[in-house]
Amino acid sequence: MRLPTTVARRGFHTTRPQFSSPYHYPEGPRSNIPFNPLTRFFFIRYWGFMAVGFGAPFGIAAFGDEDSVSAIAYDLDNDVVAIGPSEANPTIALKRLPADATTSDAARSIASWDVVGTDTILDLHCFADTQKISLVLAQGDIVIVRQDPQPGEELIEIVGSVDAGVSAASWSPDEELLAVATKADTVLFMTRDFEPISNITLVPDDVKISNHVSVGWGKKETQFKGRGVAKTLRDPTMPEHVDEGALSPLDDGRVAISWRGDGQYVAINAVLETEPKRRIIRVYSREGVLESVSETVNGLEGALSWKPSGQILAGVQRRADGTCQAVFFERNGLRHGEFDLRLTKDEAETFGRNIKLSWNLDSTVLAVSMTDRIQLWTMGNYHYYLKQEIRLGSSGPGDGLTSVWHPERPLQLSCSNGAELRMLSYDFAVSRGSLEPPNDLGLVGVIDGRVLKVTPLRVANVPPPMAFDEIEVSTAIAEASFSHDATKIMVYHGEQVSTFECDYAAKPMNRATLLSTDDLSPELQTSARSPSSLAQVGESDFTLSENGVLHRAGSPLPIRCTSFIVTTNHLIYTTSNHLLKFVHLQDDAELQIPPDEPEKDERCRNIERGAKIVTVMPSTYALVLQMPRGNLETIYPRALVLAGIRNCITNRDYKKAFLICRTHRVDMNMLCDYAPEQFMRDVNLFLKHLKKVAYVDLFLSSLSEENVAETIYKETLTTVLDKPLTNGHATGAQDVYNPQPTSKVNKICDAMLASLRSQPSPPLQNIITAHVCKSPPDLEAGLQLVSDLRKQQKQEELESAVEHICFLADVNQLYDTALGLYDLDVALLVAQQSQKDPREYLPYLQELHDMQPLRQRFAVDNDLKRYRKALSHLHTLDVFHELKAYMAKHELHSATIEIYRYDNARLTELMRLYADYLSSRNRYKEAGIAYEYVQDYTSAYEAYRGASMWQECLGAAELVPLADEELCSLATDLADALEEGKDFSAAATVHLEYLSDLEGAAKLLCKGYHFSEAIRQVAKHKRPELLRSVIDAGLIEASASMTELLAEMKSQIHAQVPRLRELRQKKAEDPMAFLDGADGEDGDIPDNLSLAPTDTTAGGTFMTRYTNRSTGTLATNATRKTSKNRRREERKRARGKKGTVYEEEYLVNSISRLIERLNSVTEDLARLVESLMRRAMRERAVAVEAAAQDVLEACKGCLDEVFITTEHGDSQSAEQYRDGDAQGRMAGGQGVLYEALAASGHMPVAPVLKAFERLSLLS
Repeated sequence: MRLPTTVARRGFHTTRPQFSSPYHYPEGPRSNIPFNPLTRFFFIRYWGFMAVGFGAPFGIAAFGDEDSVSAIAYDLDNDVVAIGPSEANPTIALKRLPADATTSDAARSIASWDVVGTDTILDLHCFADTQKISLVLAQGDIVIVRQDPQPGEELIEIVGSVDAGVSAASWSPDEELLAVATKADTVLFMTRDFEPISNITLVPDDVKISNHVSVGWGKKETQFKGRGVAKTLRDPTMPEHVDEGALSPLDDGRVAISWRGDGQYVAINAVLETEPKRRIIRVYSREGVLESVSETVNGLEGALSWKPSGQILAGVQRRADGTCQAVFFERNGLRHGEFDLRLTKDEAETFGRNIKLSWNLDSTVLAVSMTDRIQLWTMGNYHYYLKQEIRLGSSGPGDGLTSVWHPERPLQLSCSNGAELRMLSYDFAVSRGSLEPPNDLGLVGVIDGRVLKVTPLRVANVPPPMAFDEIEVSTAIAEASFSHDATKIMVYHGEQVSTFECDYAAKPMNRATLLSTDDLSPELQTSARSPSSLAQVGESDFTLSENGVLHRAGSPLPIRCTSFIVTTNHLIYTTSNHLLKFVHLQDDAELQIPPDEPEKDERCRNIERGAKIVTVMPSTYALVLQMPRGNLETIYPRALVLAGIRNCITNRDYKKAFLICRTHRVDMNMLCDYAPEQFMRDVNLFLKHLKKVAYVDLFLSSLSEENVAETIYKETLTTVLDKPLTNGHATGAQDVYNPQPTSKVNKICDAMLASLRSQPSPPLQNIITAHVCKSPPDLEAGLQLVSDLRKQQKQEELESAVEHICFLADVNQLYDTALGLYDLDVALLVAQQSQKDPREYLPYLQELHDMQPLRQRFAVDNDLKRYRKALSHLHTLDVFHELKAYMAKHELHSATIEIYRYDNARLTELMRLYADYLSSRNRYKEAGIAYEYVQDYTSAYEAYRGASMWQECLGAAELVPLADEELCSLATDLADALEEGKDFSAAATVHLEYLSDLEGAAKLLCKGYHFSEAIRQVAKHKRPELLRSVIDAGLIEASASMTELLAEMKSQIHAQVPRLRELRQKKAEDPMAFLDGADGEDGDIPDNLSLAPTDTTAGGTFMTRYTNRSTGTLATNATRKTSKNRRREERKRARGKKGTVYEEEYLVNSISRLIERLNSVTEDLARLVESLMRRAMRERAVAVEAAAQDVLEACKGCLDEVFITTEHGDSQSAEQYRDGDAQGRMAGGQGVLYEALAASGHMPVAPVLKAFERLSLLS
C-alpha cells in the first residue's frame, strides 16, 4: 500500500521553470545571480549567523575486504549497494540495507552475477514503481534486475550493450530518459524501455555553437570607483586574459553527466580531442539538441553537478599554483562565479586529486567528495561556508569516495569508501547562547570550516558573512556550544574539543581566548554529536518534524512552523504564512495558539516572506530574524515589549516601564490602564520614579480616554493583575481623590495635581500641564497660576509658565480665556506669545483698560459671545432700555425673564415682548399662553386661533368679551376648520353650544359614526322629527358607504391573493422567468449562471445578475448608479407593476394595508350595526354585518399564505446581498432592487386582525 504513494511523490522532483523571461538569461528572472530567492529552502543558503548543526550518523555498515562497495542508490527509504566486481572476485552483488541498519549483517541480498573483473559500475538506479534496478557498466552492458520477477521474467536481464564501452551514464530526474556517453565520443539518449531516440557524435566543431560575451558579472571592471577613475575603465566584455582551456596535470580524462532538476537539459563534461586537448561542458536539450558549450577554462577537471534549481552548473578548476576551486557556469556556458576549496598545494595533490561534486535535492548543500573525505558546503550572502567534513579514510589511489543524496529528503546522504558505508541524516540548528536574562547576549556561532564566527547580537549586529569575533582551530569544526553564563565556548573539531573563554558583556570586552584542548573518547564523541546536545535551554521539550509539525514531549501540537525558539515565558515560531507568533508558556496549562490576526492580537505579527528566527534577547525585548536575502533584522515585537511593560508595572518599577514605552513608542496610557487601582495608589511613587519634569509632562500629555489595556494592548494571558478603567471608572475601585470622576483623564490629572502640590517645591510646569491636559482643558486654572505669578512678581517663572502654556494649548483660545478672566495683563502676555499683530490687540486692550470695570466686563463678554454673562452686567448697570434692545438682538428673552422674575412691572413688559417675538416666529401656542399671562385676551384668542386650539380660543374670546356677531363668526370658522380636519365630534360641540344648531350637530355626529350621541342630543332637545330627517338619513348614507368599502376589500383580496400565489409558484418553478417577467422556457439563459441556491457556485447564483458582482455587463453600466435611475426605480417599486420583480412585494404590502384599514373601521362598523337595529333597519344591518364577516373570513384565511418567511431561493439571495452590503452598498437602481430582494426574503410580520363581535339579535 505504500508503493503508489511513494511513486506519486517521486514522479517529479522539482518545479518546471518558466522560460518566457525578458531577461538576457534564458532560465528566467534571477538566473543571472548565484541564488534564487523564491526557492523553497532559500534561507539555508543565506545562513548568515545561523550555524548548521549536523546530527551524528544513524547507520554505519562495515564490509569486509572482499566486499567492496562500488555504487549506492536509494530505493524508497532503503539503501541498495552494489558490491564488486574486482579482479579477485569478478562478481556483482546487490544488497538492500534498511534505513535503521548499523552493520552489514542487516543487508539482504537481492541478486548477484558474474562479470569481467576489470569492469566497473558507472550508474546504479532504482525504479520504485516497477521494482527494478538498472545498472550501466563501463564495458557497455546495461543490466536490469527485477526485485519481484513475474512468471516468464528473468531476475537479471542484460537489455543492451554498447560495443565501444561506456564512459558515463545518468538517468533523468523524471526517470524517463537515460543519457549514455560512450568511449567512441558519442552520446545516446534512450527511453525507459531502452529504446534509442537520439545518437549524437561529439565533434570539435561543437565549440562554435556558443559565441560567449561576458558582461563582467562580479568583476572589478564593473565596479564604480569614482569619477576620476571612470575614464580609465576598459570594456568589461573584453577580458584581460583569455583561457586556452589547458588540461589539468591531474586530469584523468573521465566524462561526467548531470541533468537539470526538471529534466529538460543535460550537461556533459568531456575532453575535446583537439590539439591541444581541452575540457568543455556541452549542454543538450531533452531532445538531444546541442544548446551551448562552456567557455574555455584552464585546469577544468571532470567533476560536474547541475544545481537542481537550474541556475548554475558546478565544476572543479585546478589553478596554476596547484590549489583548487569550485567554478560555476550558466546554462549558456558563461562563467558565473567560484569559491575556493581551501586546499593547500600538498592537500590538493594528495586527497584532492579526484574530486566529485553533488548537489542535494533542494540545492542548498554542495557535497565535495575527495579521496578520503566529503565536505558539505552551503552558501549565504555570496559566501560559501564549509559546514561539515566527513572523513572515511582513503579509498585507494586515483579513486574518490562514493556519495549519493536521498532523492526526497534533502539532508539525507549515503557515502562509502568501499569498505565502509555511512548513512547520514542531518538537521539544521542554530548554535546560540543562553536566552535567559541577564546572560542573553544574543551569542550566535557560525561554522565555516576551521573558523567559528561568533557575534553577540546584543552588543554588535555585524552583517554576515562578517563576524564580531573569529575562532580558528586546527581541523574542520563539527559543532559549537556556549555556556549558560556566556563566558565559555566549546568547539568540537575532529577528535578534539577546544574550550575558549570570553566575556563580550564586560567593559573592556574580552574576546575569545583558548583555555584548553582535550581529546575526546569515542563515547564523548558520540554524545557530543548527538542531536540532544544541540538543544537550547527550554527547547528540549519541543522538536520540529520534517514536515514542519511542532511536537512537545513527543506529542504533536496544532502548530506548523518553519523555525521556533523557546524562552522562559514564550514559545516563538514562524509560519509558512509569513507570520511570527508568540505562545505563552504557563505551568501545566494548555497552549493557547493565537489566531492569524496580526491587526488584533499582539501575539501575531507579519514578517517578510521566508524569514527565520535566529535568536531572541528577552532582556532587551529584541528578536533577530534572518531574511531570505541573508540580511539580519532586529525587531522588537509587541508581545515581548508589552510583556516587559506589564512585568515592570506589576513590580512597581514605573521608571523602567516608562522608558520602555518611550523607546518603543507604546501608548503611555498603558502605564495607568493595565493596573488602574494600583496606579492610583502609587501616584506619589510614580512621580518619584520619573523625577524629570519632561517625563511627567510627556506622560500627562499622552493621556486619553481610551482604555488601551482593553483595546490595542489587550492582555492575552488568562489572568490579569486587576480590572482596568472602564469609561473613566475603575471597576470595583474606591477613589480617594474624587468619588465621582468625570473621566479617566481628569481623575488622573486631579490625582497628579494633589501629589504635585504636596511636594516641598511643586514643579509649576507639571501643574500647568496637568490643568491643560484635562478633558476639556482647564485653561482658566492654568492661567490663574500665571496670574498669581504676575502678582508675586516672579518674572523668570512667569515667562517660563506663559511660554509653556502657550506651547500646550491653542494661543487664540488662551487669549480668549485670559480675556474671560478680565485680567488684561495676562491677556497681554499671552498675546505677545502669539502671532497676533500688536496693532490689533494693543489698541483693543487699551480701550478696555480705559473703561469702567462693569463696562469692561460687558465689552469682554460681548466680544467673546458670552451674551448671558453680558446681559447680567447690563442688569447690574441698571440700564433697562439698553438691556431690552440687547435681549431682542440676541434673543435672550428667557434669560432676561429669569433675571427680572421678582420685578413684576418689568416682568410684564418683558413677557409681552416675548409673546410678540413668539407670535412673529409662528409659535402661536406659546404666544397665546404668554398673552394670557399678561391678560391680553384679544391677542391671546387670535394666537390660539392660529394654533387651531378651539377650546382655548373660544375661552379667551369669551373673556374679551367679543360681540355676539363676532363670537358667532369665530365659532363658525372654527367649526368649519374642525369639520375639514375630520374632527366631527368637536365640530358638533361648537355647533351645539355656540351656534345653537342642533340639526347641524346631529349631521356631524352621524358623519363621525357617533349615532348614539346624535340620538341623545335630539331627544334631549325634544326634536323627534330630526330622527327621521337627520338620523335615519345619516344611517342610510353610512351603511351604503360601509357596504361599498367592504365590497372593495373583498374584491381586492380575491384578486391579489391568487395572483400572489401564482407569482410564488412561478418563482419556485422558474426563477429566471420570475425575475425577467417572461417565460423561462423561451428566455435565453446564459450558461454561466447557476440556478442552484448555493454560495459556492462558480458562476454565481441567478441573483448575481442584479449585483455589481455580476459576470455580465450590468454591473459595469455606470448609468445604473445614478440618483436619477434610483428615483425612477423607486417609482417602479412603488407602483408594483404587474410582471415586474417588485410585484410580489407590492401585493404583500397592499394586503397588509387592507387589514390595517379594516381594523380601523371595526369600531365604526359595530356602532353602525347597533344603530341600524335601534332604528329598525334590520335588513341593512344584516347586509352590513354579512359583508364585514365575509371580509374578515377572507383576511383570516389568507394570513398564513401571504405573510410567510421563505427559507430558500430569495432568502438565500437576500443573504448574499446582506453579505455583499458589508463591502459597499450598491448605488442607483441596483440599490432599490437590492432592498426589494432583501425584503422579499423576509416578509413583514403578519398584522393582528381585530375581532368583530356580531350582534346576537342578528344571529
